[in-house]
Amino acid sequence: MIVDCHTHVRSLDETDISEHLAAAETVDACVVLATLDEARERTNENLAGYVSQHGERLVGFAVVDPIKDDFSEKRLTHLTDKLGLKGFVLYCSMSGFHPTHSKAMRFYAAVQEMGLPIFFHNGSHSLRAEAILEYTQPYLLDEVARSYPDLKIIIGNMGVPFVEQTLSMVAKHRRVYADLTIRPSKVWQTYNIVVAAHERSVMDKLLFGSGFPLSDAGDCIETLLGFNMLLSDTKLPTVPRGSIRNVIERDSLELLNIEHEQIRPVEPVEAPPATSEQEDA
Repeated sequence: MIVDCHTHVRSLDETDISEHLAAAETVDACVVLATLDEARERTNENLAGYVSQHGERLVGFAVVDPIKDDFSEKRLTHLTDKLGLKGFVLYCSMSGFHPTHSKAMRFYAAVQEMGLPIFFHNGSHSLRAEAILEYTQPYLLDEVARSYPDLKIIIGNMGVPFVEQTLSMVAKHRRVYADLTIRPSKVWQTYNIVVAAHERSVMDKLLFGSGFPLSDAGDCIETLLGFNMLLSDTKLPTVPRGSIRNVIERDSLELLNIEHEQIRPVEPVEAPPATSEQEDA
């Protein structure tokens, strides 16, 4: 089962939908994170309409600003039961709220009670001039994870540029995971992230993601499966190919307890044969 746990669709026009669906063909299922928009209610409704039309492959996460939005039981039930969205995505840095704001903490309590996951979106958004970079630091979620130990948390984009904080968080907390979304063109960054995760023994806490439309799942899978060849002409450390493949083939939906009766795994993608060096790694 290959699940792309991090995709977006720019808009719901025909071109963007076609591109997103084509990218989704590479995997068994993909999570579509609602984009950051002031009109969050409309955004969530539009996303729900899109994923419901392609329920055999797509799962939607609603965008929420817990400081500004109503997250009463009635409202959250509307997003999950009526719209069919399976989790939530927060953009702390762009929305301008500290992850442990008192209202945010009450939101986490409600989501923990529902048994749903929260995706904390980091990466390119947090590097915009208007974003509050401080609020993307993964260690700020330590209080959240300690206060709500059953809340399933995904740290997006490996918490870049704070990767070491991310590795510490996933090592420390049982229900904190990290989204291994890479950029195939950024060879050195990809190498350092994967080696660091392996050395910290947290590969089992990583979830595969592409970050579409910034990257394509097929390209990301190819890059990861060929990881040990990225710097094959050096004496730098390698990572067992099986550990990397386990990240790609991890059933993130099951891990996050996301029930979805329509999604079924298809035939696995054949990987390129391993070289003798890769088999020894």
